[in-house]
Amino acid sequence: MTEVVKKPVKITETVLRDAHQSLIATRMPTEIMLPIVDKMDKVGYNTVECWGGATFDASLRFLKEDPWDRLRKLRDGFKNTKLQMLFRGQNILGYRPYADDVVYKFVEKSISNGIDVIRIFDCLNDIRNLQAAVDATNKFKVQEGRGEAQVALSYTLGDAYTLEYWANMAKKIEEMGADSICIKDMAGLLVPYKAAELVKTLKENTKLPIQLHTHYTSGVASMTYLKAVEAGVDIIDTAISPFALGTSQPATEVMVETFKGTEFDTGFDQNLLAEIADYFTPYREECLKSGLMSTKVLGVNIKTLLYQVPGGMLSNMVSQLKEQHAEDKYRDVLEEIPRVRKDCGEPPLVTPSSQIVGTQAIFNVLMGERYKMATGEFKDLLRGNYGQTVKPMNQEVIDKVIPGEPRSTARSAEATGHDKPELESIEAEMKQYKQQEEDVLSYALFPQVATDFFKYRQAQQEKVDVSAADTKNGAYPV
Repeated sequence: MTEVVKKPVKITETVLRDAHQSLIATRMPTEIMLPIVDKMDKVGYNTVECWGGATFDASLRFLKEDPWDRLRKLRDGFKNTKLQMLFRGQNILGYRPYADDVVYKFVEKSISNGIDVIRIFDCLNDIRNLQAAVDATNKFKVQEGRGEAQVALSYTLGDAYTLEYWANMAKKIEEMGADSICIKDMAGLLVPYKAAELVKTLKENTKLPIQLHTHYTSGVASMTYLKAVEAGVDIIDTAISPFALGTSQPATEVMVETFKGTEFDTGFDQNLLAEIADYFTPYREECLKSGLMSTKVLGVNIKTLLYQVPGGMLSNMVSQLKEQHAEDKYRDVLEEIPRVRKDCGEPPLVTPSSQIVGTQAIFNVLMGERYKMATGEFKDLLRGNYGQTVKPMNQEVIDKVIPGEPRSTARSAEATGHDKPELESIEAEMKQYKQQEEDVLSYALFPQVATDFFKYRQAQQEKVDVSAADTKNGAYPV
């Protein structure tokens, strides 16, 4: 009898980033995370995703926490496990393209403060918007011996997105110097047999490890993981059960049990995972009780598969229609979304392209005439300011929305005039608040939010009660 060759599937745990971003709008404070780090560190995870994405903005804006401080505390706690973050290419963690010097500095500081793996994506899958972040990671790796660049392909459906397209993208990613590839299925559109096909194709075209990230929104994610692992995927993203399912990831314990006793056996200790789940359960209950976690995001939303629209985009759309007292137009807007997407070159629907396409579809329906009015962001998308789309845009729409305007074919930083160093001028602008080098980067990404946080931090350090402060007259009671 031939012995089974063991190839355990590796697991990235998302509870400290994407799971709570997806279920409770990124509101988990650091103090909830730290007590369980020691146990999480013993599991044997490939990485723990704990930073980036919306955690940076939410920490400053809502939790009044320094995100850099969170990262340092997590790094201190995780002695044996690599830490991972999500990075929006040239947009870093903000909403506009930044100059390369800001990208380089942000990558350097992320790694030196404790990040090991940087997952880098672009909302249009425009490789040029990923290059600076990959180069910066590789530069730091050469200097310090730490840091891995993982490039994420934003998975989507449409005529342009053939197996050949994904295979070519994988080859380009390998050429650009990435360490691994992630299939980033933000909307839960990847169904089981298609996943197997995609993984096999990528494996035939690249030597890089392949990681799969999906969301449970459409109800198929666990089956998708099963078929992908059988097809040879190396790593999957899961969330510990109290923060799994719904718009989050499949449950860690379920996937571990699924592969037990097979060649893909993770070897994880279910008793240890149960202790971690027990730790997060009361916090989950608290979030449900306060309404921070809504039962709306916990079920299966099959419309995701029918209309290929991410869950977050659907809920956004419903609230926009409610504000306009136009809930009866819901189906019309759903049908308009794919048409708008086609008009602007079939981009993947992920932040910020999902919001841009969704809002424009609402305008088109409510105005009773397509493109009678267009948002500034939609105009920017047509101008090429976000980068290149896979398919050409509809010329008639371009002529109607931005008649006679120049269009750019450059990468986003150049198209928007952010092709010259900007770090020095940013530092000069905020130097009165600077207590650490990282503060300059916080300010670069979110000037107003960071300024509010810096003022709050100063008040805390001086033991001033900000809520009782008479800011108008500059009187701060202690």
